[in-house]
Amino acid sequence: MNTLTNRYLAATLRSVPTQRRDELATELRASIEDMIEDRTSGGADPTAAEREVLTELGNPDELAARYADRRLQLIGPTYYLIWLRLLKLLLSFIPALAGTVVTIVKVAEGGGFGAIGPGIVVAMQVAVQITFWLTVVFAIIERTQTAVDLPTWTVDQLPDAPAQRRIPLADTIASVIMLAVTIAYLPFQHFQSWVDGADGENIPILDPALWSFWLPALIVVLAAGAVVEIVKYRIGRWTWTLFGIRAVLNLAFAVPLMWLALSDRLLNPALAERLSWLAEPDNRNVLGATIAAGAAVVAIWDLIDTALKTRRQPV
Repeated sequence: MNTLTNRYLAATLRSVPTQRRDELATELRASIEDMIEDRTSGGADPTAAEREVLTELGNPDELAARYADRRLQLIGPTYYLIWLRLLKLLLSFIPALAGTVVTIVKVAEGGGFGAIGPGIVVAMQVAVQITFWLTVVFAIIERTQTAVDLPTWTVDQLPDAPAQRRIPLADTIASVIMLAVTIAYLPFQHFQSWVDGADGENIPILDPALWSFWLPALIVVLAAGAVVEIVKYRIGRWTWTLFGIRAVLNLAFAVPLMWLALSDRLLNPALAERLSWLAEPDNRNVLGATIAAGAAVVAIWDLIDTALKTRRQPV
């Protein structure tokens, strides 16, 4: 018969081991009938009593999982914290590192500004792959109940209580001043640099053609970085949202700078007239590669350092 009880039994038993189905069917049916009888003996309607009993027993899939001793989570509490800690650590620098390397390679191959896109795509793909495979590994460990010798927590692992929760004002001021000086230098070098022409006129260090787009864009990125520093001070600590914004700004500054340096578009071509060693293409290429490598190292180091600071923030 297609009664509610039969339907409930079928839904429950379909996901339990075959060898236990007959035993569990008899046990569960007897329990349901006893619970219904308890209600009908007090004057309840049998149909209503059956519905109430089945509702009380709950979702048949959950009941089947309890019978089969099967976990209903991808990663349980035993491994969740170590999974989360390891995931945050890997995502804090590996995707950015992979994206930066791909961008540099594409630029070196003549990819130009379009090299930024593949770098971002690779960074996102690496982040997805890390999340997927790390989760798969921990899910397998959880399902197979593989013995993993996890370190036992002790009070010795407690971090030192921060002497001061808020980010020091002096650090914020120093960061904002450094960004402001960098912003100010970009127009300043256009009018006053350490290189003079044959007739005494000023020769800008950076290519004046960059003022058509790149230098204003970099100034906007630096200004946004100063805003982040102020917001961080107002909040009182690093957050993962601020870390993400900081990472985007770092890439928005470092990647164009590397591309301009590697494509020999960063420095003023007029410098070669006064600095003879810059007239050699090989020397310019070496200088451009050095600038690009320096920008990449600074950006990656800042991402790692910021990720570590964010992770250590007190709750």
